[in-house]
Amino acid sequence: MRIVAVLSCCCLIGVVHAQDIVPRPAHIERGAGGFALTPSTRIVATGAALPEAAMLRDYLRPATGFDLPVRERADGNAIRLRLDPGAATGKEGYRLVSDARGVTISAAQPAGLFYGIQTLRQMLPPDIYRQAKVARTWALPAVAVADAPRFSWRGSHLDVVRHFMPKEFVLKHIELLAQHKMNVFHWHLTDDQGWRIEIKRYPRLTQVGAWRRDSMLAYSPPRYDGKPHGGFYTQDDIREVVAYAAARHVTVVPEIEMPGHALAAVAAYPELGNQPDRKLDVGTDWGVIPHVFNVEDGTIAFLQNVLDEVMDLFPGQYIHVGGDECPKAEWAQSPAALARMKQLGLVPATATLRDLQDYRDAQGKPAEHPALHGLQSWFIGRMDAYLAQHGRRLIGWDEILEGGLAPGAAVMSWRGEAGGIKAAGAGHDVVMTPERETYFDFYQADPKSPGFREPMGVRDVTTLARVYAYDPLPAALPAAQANRVLGSQAQLWTEYMPTPRDVEYMAWPRLLALAEGLWTPKAAKDYGRFERAMPAALGRLQVQDVNYRPLDGPR
Repeated sequence: MRIVAVLSCCCLIGVVHAQDIVPRPAHIERGAGGFALTPSTRIVATGAALPEAAMLRDYLRPATGFDLPVRERADGNAIRLRLDPGAATGKEGYRLVSDARGVTISAAQPAGLFYGIQTLRQMLPPDIYRQAKVARTWALPAVAVADAPRFSWRGSHLDVVRHFMPKEFVLKHIELLAQHKMNVFHWHLTDDQGWRIEIKRYPRLTQVGAWRRDSMLAYSPPRYDGKPHGGFYTQDDIREVVAYAAARHVTVVPEIEMPGHALAAVAAYPELGNQPDRKLDVGTDWGVIPHVFNVEDGTIAFLQNVLDEVMDLFPGQYIHVGGDECPKAEWAQSPAALARMKQLGLVPATATLRDLQDYRDAQGKPAEHPALHGLQSWFIGRMDAYLAQHGRRLIGWDEILEGGLAPGAAVMSWRGEAGGIKAAGAGHDVVMTPERETYFDFYQADPKSPGFREPMGVRDVTTLARVYAYDPLPAALPAAQANRVLGSQAQLWTEYMPTPRDVEYMAWPRLLALAEGLWTPKAAKDYGRFERAMPAALGRLQVQDVNYRPLDGPR
């Protein structure tokens, strides 16, 4: 069957229109008739396709009540999963053909089969995502699909520090990402306001660092809720999450913040800070807090020991070290930091702390001394080299560019796209995460509009249409460097999202828009079609008890 980008209406009763699939497939053609999923249907798979076959069976069983057997071969009514390493589908692409005789999903690798399964599920009624109440026959339209993603990094970040999220919600979030062909879960696990990952060598990181006495409600005037808050994931929890994600072809990228956003760790182990005799508490305010890691050998060794346990838990290529918003005032007042800068040749041997503190820029304004940026670059470089020794790659926010960047490091460009363009030009891989398009803690509608009653957001407005329109390949990026842009992801910072329901409200349906923007070919993107697909897409979320934001705002 010829595969063309043609969509036509489905004529079978109970069948979802092919154009309701999100993200939109690269090419889809509607055929005549359709396929009936019944108790006599078989799933056919062998070898490396068997895990995907088991996943399909487990997906279908609750809603249909059919315990479809997996066989090596079957005649007639069957869903066939075929792996062909030589198929021209790419690592994550697939082909799906359905007709009255059955369904065949073929791919070069298991990830492609998995994404074909997600397309198959979306072509069934939304009830396929819920527990069955009555027996029924499920109708699937006849289609031919050829599909593959535009970008290799399609993700969602989740901050569990500002507000801790239960493991069950993390698993649910990953499942929803996978259903929409997203493949990266960026787990923000440490910050000033909490340390959320068990490190067996340093138990006080969670005994002390995972708990704070209060939480900020608003900046101006400052208000607090007066309630202790905390929690952390055991290493067994993390192994469960990582395995669950891997089965769905989602890579979990952990973030262990350094050298800034370090207060929770310093509160637990004061010797890691620049004022070891001062007792500090885990942070209760949002924003940038001035307490950072010191640059002494013992602290470097401590953090590398932490990374040892992190690498043992997370097998993916990338380890995120933050690197953002590191205030350097403590270093500018630290004799030990000055000694390190002299050792590294960042300042003359005659330099004093006063030289650092009194520095001014070319316009005569007080500024951070360039040597302080060099010191942060050295710090990040030590971690990059350590991770590289263990076969891993460092990734961090675009501040890691300041003072120079280690050759193997990758960059998340959040302060607009300039940092990503600079990093790509220097030969670094980039994940574009500009806050105006990908920070989902921003408002979803104008807070100054009449009748506004949305949950609290952070300053700007990021609408569904704005997310959909975002293209991670900037016009200013030379074509020769386009392959350095891996993709993009949404950022869910939880200062004002205290519960999983709050996170879902801010995430969905904006994550649907981002998923389509990262998967679907640019020429095939069509916001009008996307809007028409929303009733079905939101119906699927509704039956899975997702607290999405209605398109017309709160109800």
